[in-house]
Amino acid sequence: MYLLDFILLFSSLLIFFLLVLMGVAFFTFFELKILGYIQI
Repeated sequence: MYLLDFILLFSSLLIFFLLVLMGVAFFTFFELKILGYIQI
């Protein structure tokens, strides 16, 4: 029972971390794209 709870908690934290990482990567890419367009 405790092992199942630990696996669920770990998987949810991993998914949350992946979502945050994807959000940060997308935001930096979008910002660099805007800065590139402004430079041009």
